[in-house]
Amino acid sequence: MTEPQRLVLALDTATPAVVVGVVAVTDDGPTTLAEQVVHDHRRHAEMLTTLMQQVLAESGCRGADLTDVVVGCGPGPFTGLRVGMATAAAYADALSIPAYGVCSLDAIAAAHAAAESDEAAPAGEVLVVTDARRREVYWARYRDGERLVGPEVTAPDAVDTGEATVVAGTPGFTDRYELAVSSATVPTAAALVAVADLAAPPAELTPLYLRRPDAVELKDQRRKSLL
Repeated sequence: MTEPQRLVLALDTATPAVVVGVVAVTDDGPTTLAEQVVHDHRRHAEMLTTLMQQVLAESGCRGADLTDVVVGCGPGPFTGLRVGMATAAAYADALSIPAYGVCSLDAIAAAHAAAESDEAAPAGEVLVVTDARRREVYWARYRDGERLVGPEVTAPDAVDTGEATVVAGTPGFTDRYELAVSSATVPTAAALVAVADLAAPPAELTPLYLRRPDAVELKDQRRKSLL
């Protein structure tokens, strides 16, 4: 590998998994130096810092060596998404390096494209769906790496599959459609970096909740019951 131009800490907590990795960016593109993926949506907060320490140690990098932070901004459930974004923002601020936010569904689509790069991928569009809880999914549709529709949140049966020939994303939801199922289930560290525009000035990190948090809705329901 040629000398990296950037060393990026990439993380995502928008899906039921916690994804953390260190990625080297060269003229040949992003290369993952270390990555940890843990599937446990109930322990995002307690695992994230430990996983960050692990990938830094495995990659042989120090925090001071990092040049950028990339974080998935959802769409995702309120609590898990907030944990990842707040951690990314705080870490970038502590190191005085930029933090870039990306759509987590875009990164899953990019992970699918990377997984299929050595094979003849089916022609057509790619559907990405992730668990939104409340019997709903977050979804978007892509062609040639470009997002055509979404991100949106709907019931699984209300997803517009369009001309998709393959579906990527959360297992248990991807098998609800009569489509080939991709091996890409979460945003990989390299895919998060691949969809980030590191050449542009970083914008403010903005979460893609797509709906109000559960606590607000429960409070409104109690108010309505009292009335």
